[in-house]
Amino acid sequence: MAALIKGLKLATKISSKNPALFALATRNAHGWNKDFKPAKYPETDKEREAAARKYGLHPSEYQAYPNDGTGIGDYPKLADVPVEARDPYYPYDFPELKRNLHDPLHADTPLWGEDRFGSAEPLRFSMKFYWLSFIGVMTGCFALYYWLEDYKMFRPVMAKQYPRDGPHYTFESK
Repeated sequence: MAALIKGLKLATKISSKNPALFALATRNAHGWNKDFKPAKYPETDKEREAAARKYGLHPSEYQAYPNDGTGIGDYPKLADVPVEARDPYYPYDFPELKRNLHDPLHADTPLWGEDRFGSAEPLRFSMKFYWLSFIGVMTGCFALYYWLEDYKMFRPVMAKQYPRDGPHYTFESK
């Protein structure tokens, strides 16, 4: 804790004496895109090329979302590929997110994270098999419930004993 406090004091001294050096060091330490807010929908080829450069894409790779009034603007339409489908052995800048620095995020990033459902792999069985399995298990459970309804299970206990019903125990030896 003391080292942290000393480090913070040193950082404030450095930043107060030489703000340009501190600004340069902090500016290069992050990966925030200053143009995070999408501009208007690109109408011309020149605007498309500028938008592709802005998001770090080649103009042939760049495709904007349709201009349907959703407010996405010139943000690139990326492939709907979940994170789990990306190569796990690639040396990413952020391996826990499987992402490189300054890569554009998908517009629906919360849907494509690795902690969400992805469509990367095909299903093991057909949907018909899954539905038949589900209906079979549920039918079996309801059948057992219906047939065993008459055989009630209970915990055998004696009737509750109250003091008004007389003594229920004695301390006399027989």
